[in-house]
Amino acid sequence: MPDSQRLRILLVTRNLPPLVGGMERLNWHMADELSKTADVRVIGPSGSAAMAPAGVTVREARLQPLWKFLWQAGVLARREARAWKPDIVLAGSGLTAPIARSTARLCGAKTCVYVHGLDVAVRNAVYRTIWLRAIRGADRVIANSHATAELCRSVGVDPARIGIVHPGVDLPAEAADRIQQGPEPSSRREPGSGAFASGSVVPGGAAQFRQAHRLGDRPLLLSVGRLSTRKGLREFVSHALPRIIAARSGALLLVVGDAPRQALHAEAQTPESIRVAAEAAGVGEHLLFLGVITDYAELGAIYRASDVHVFPVRHILGDPEGFGMVAVEAAAHGLPSVAFATGGIVDAVAEGRSGHLVPPGDYAALADAAIAALTERESLRSSCIEFARRFAWPEFGMRLQRHLHSLISVTPTSNSP
Repeated sequence: MPDSQRLRILLVTRNLPPLVGGMERLNWHMADELSKTADVRVIGPSGSAAMAPAGVTVREARLQPLWKFLWQAGVLARREARAWKPDIVLAGSGLTAPIARSTARLCGAKTCVYVHGLDVAVRNAVYRTIWLRAIRGADRVIANSHATAELCRSVGVDPARIGIVHPGVDLPAEAADRIQQGPEPSSRREPGSGAFASGSVVPGGAAQFRQAHRLGDRPLLLSVGRLSTRKGLREFVSHALPRIIAARSGALLLVVGDAPRQALHAEAQTPESIRVAAEAAGVGEHLLFLGVITDYAELGAIYRASDVHVFPVRHILGDPEGFGMVAVEAAAHGLPSVAFATGGIVDAVAEGRSGHLVPPGDYAALADAAIAALTERESLRSSCIEFARRFAWPEFGMRLQRHLHSLISVTPTSNSP
């Protein structure tokens, strides 16, 4: 391929907006960042074309049931392979690895798979026979953390084919001041432009959020993310929150998120079950559920209003936390996290810089870390933001581009003037 020619990259993924979650944001930004130096087309779920990055063409497959998405996505991918002849077929997660590999074979392209922890830890026999074989056969496997890379090695992926690219984060203005970015076209569309919350959340700053909810100067703990069994919020309110309340009687736990509905493997912890656990532990009045919030400006106000982000992810065999994007997102807003040192979270939280890590399952230590972090919010603010800068989406894009271009002898080109 001539050096001046842009790569053609076909991204196949089920995880795109309008679905909500960290993997969906990641795949959207993956397409967006790659489109700066390559021609990108996407095979995605129903509704994703309307929310695609500017200049990226999306072919849609029916989201449900899963088998129909996989079948339609495979048909669409093969059609693109014959007509467009991509240089690289990229699976946005392990789920679409078999489609990516078979499509690449059809047109002589290279195969790359971006994997999360669960992509290589699922214990289902059929999955391990078909999907893991496709992952092992990829020309490049990009893991989202060192922990995921180790899982890849443990299931037989050639270490020479494994790379690590941490997921990115949207940096608020104060964190992005020293990040050099190219100009953004005015037609650029960001994922998740709406807000859906069971509580009343108003746009604006931290003070407005506190005022709207009559929170005064109460110490605020924050949990953000899907309410799944792995995330462990129910155990946190039972085993750690009472100890925190005993030390800081006015503390309140804000919960942003809801039980997963479209996730393939996540088992839910419903808000009601978490409320019941909190009541049983005597801390029922110290919870405020805000529902799902997809508007980044509104979520940013909540990050800035809070004093510590709690991330009590449980260490569950066969269900690892691949990275922990929300901890980096919190750090980007100057908010420290306290978490169990499990899976990829050790890459997402820097001990003493962006928060604290404690041994998995030690709820007393987690509570004590949260109590300490409540007093360290301002002192850790600058180091949190500095840590988060290395995860900016443009940095993610450049690292991803290097891995993909290493598969093809071509020098990246840019649209930037």
